[in-house]
Amino acid sequence: MNKNDLEELVQIRIKEAKTLLDAENYPGAYYLAGYSLECAIKACIAKQVQLYDFPNLELAKNSYSHKLAELLGVAGLKQKLSEQEKQDVNFQLNWAVAKDWNEKARYECRIEERKAKDLYDAITDNQSGVLTWLKTFW
Repeated sequence: MNKNDLEELVQIRIKEAKTLLDAENYPGAYYLAGYSLECAIKACIAKQVQLYDFPNLELAKNSYSHKLAELLGVAGLKQKLSEQEKQDVNFQLNWAVAKDWNEKARYECRIEERKAKDLYDAITDNQSGVLTWLKTFW
């Protein structure tokens, strides 16, 4: 899987999340929305890898995490995140919602509508969404 594959996967998963949200399948929508964000951060990590470079072992191992905040560190975006939070209070609120997602959501059966919609909106907001911000680092 390469950077372009990850970027394409982001678009597929966020579209699937919207479809599930519209169909009132909130657990699936929540999981896929968060997973799209994980893929977006991993696309930022993939940008760091140069063709024919021997892979950095630490980068490779840490890239297999599902924890969004840790992945942002691997992507080298923690400082940029902090700066963006200071500049944009809506982004700060969106990150506060998004950062709590984790891959264990795939096993949750009772995610309420509000939680799923809040995550989807935090990720996709055109002005202050986390995905909108991440795309600037692809």
